[in-house]
Amino acid sequence: MSSKLKAILAFAVLTMSLGTLSSAQAGKLLTVPDQDWTGAIVTERTIQYVLENEMGYKFKRPTMPGGPGVWEAMRAGDIDYISEVWPSYNPIRFEILEEYGGDGSLKIIADTGIIGASGYWVPRYVIEGDSSRGISASAPDLKSYKDLNKYKHVFKSLESGDRGTLIGCPSVAWLCEDQKRLDLLGVDFYAQLMGSETSHWAELMAKHKRGEPFLTYAWSPHWIFAALDLVAIELPEYDEAKWPATNWAPDICFKMGSPKFIEDHPDVVKVLENHRLTNHQQAVMIYEIDVNKRDVDEVVAEWMEANESVWRSWLP
Repeated sequence: MSSKLKAILAFAVLTMSLGTLSSAQAGKLLTVPDQDWTGAIVTERTIQYVLENEMGYKFKRPTMPGGPGVWEAMRAGDIDYISEVWPSYNPIRFEILEEYGGDGSLKIIADTGIIGASGYWVPRYVIEGDSSRGISASAPDLKSYKDLNKYKHVFKSLESGDRGTLIGCPSVAWLCEDQKRLDLLGVDFYAQLMGSETSHWAELMAKHKRGEPFLTYAWSPHWIFAALDLVAIELPEYDEAKWPATNWAPDICFKMGSPKFIEDHPDVVKVLENHRLTNHQQAVMIYEIDVNKRDVDEVVAEWMEANESVWRSWLP
């Protein structure tokens, strides 16, 4: 074989090898969004820690508000999977997920382990007062949504006029339907949106520090319940046929992806199936990030290093 032919063949082999490597590298790059609440980011980062450090995956992390937009992006192939879905916040589940009667264009992979609860709360001092702070009860008989109109003057604001104010769900994209819920229930309150999760909790903390009454939307698991003593206001029991004129359903959160992603990445799917976080485990990390203002990846890495026996069980 001539030297020239050998050189040509060697170049061809090298080119094929580089092409194969490039393809393999591309197959190890996943696009998974940072959704707009800290708990979802924590859940996802615990999964990414394993996929990156143990299995060689890399990630693109666009920031997106949770809700139908993420689902549509996943259905279009722009996102590979998401690891924390609160089903009651996504009415298009009935169109898309086979388990809810949809077309199956996206599929549930496994539960996340998080069981969410949403609703409306007031500080305990609104109902019982707080003698240590010199706060008198401003709504002593407040128990349910039926009592709110009686006390709307207690919760009114500049924005609400003569109506009361609910500090509502922070993002329109979450489809909480706070104003519609209030109107359907005959509650003469205005749902004020703070625009972000950070602004939402900052507003509650500031009002609580001043000892002011407030009615707020909140969800668990969350550090806010460790920071503040809040009392739930009764809403009608969840009823899909009547929603949003009811409370939210308890949310058994899950992971999901497209059928193509599931077929193309069985090793990742196995990690997603094995992975679980409890409400408490997630809340500990949320507190460090949102209250102590620490970096997400630093907090997650610290937790993972301290809980290797937990995440080793997630590996395929």
